[in-house]
Amino acid sequence: MSVPDPGAELVEIVDEDGVVLEVVTRREMRARPQARHRCTYVVVVRTDGRVVVHQRAAWKDVSPSAWDLAFGGVCGVGESWVVSATRELEEEAGLVGLDLLDLGPVRWGDDRVALLGRVFVTVHDGPLAPADGEVVALDEVPVDQLDAWMASRPLVDDTPVVVPPLLRDWWRSR
Repeated sequence: MSVPDPGAELVEIVDEDGVVLEVVTRREMRARPQARHRCTYVVVVRTDGRVVVHQRAAWKDVSPSAWDLAFGGVCGVGESWVVSATRELEEEAGLVGLDLLDLGPVRWGDDRVALLGRVFVTVHDGPLAPADGEVVALDEVPVDQLDAWMASRPLVDDTPVVVPPLLRDWWRSR
């Protein structure tokens, strides 16, 4: 049995408004840092305000072994925001059938990547079951302690910037 090559997956390159410009492999997208792509973020929050955070596997092509505030990833070709978020939540956290609340769009980029994304949140007090190997550890951090938690460990580059403002606004408005 052969192992799938994630670099061969097809990805949409989009403009600032999300209009598809071309479809390339993930490997090609990663080789072109300013090739904007779509991605989703799903924050899992307990009813008492603890955010479920996770550590990424060492084999990940971006931010290996780093901690992340949201489950998610690159949208598939033709995949809607909700379908992508639902798929990523199932793949990375083993959670299915949960209601997702769309917190809104985000844009982020640096010298290595450019993305157009959407942040979702779901409230879930049950267990998580990461099964695909992308997640190697879980922890829970109260929303009001995220800054201290983020300052104390290696993090992915994007979620510490794009997730907290939307998450805090949503948490205050509940």
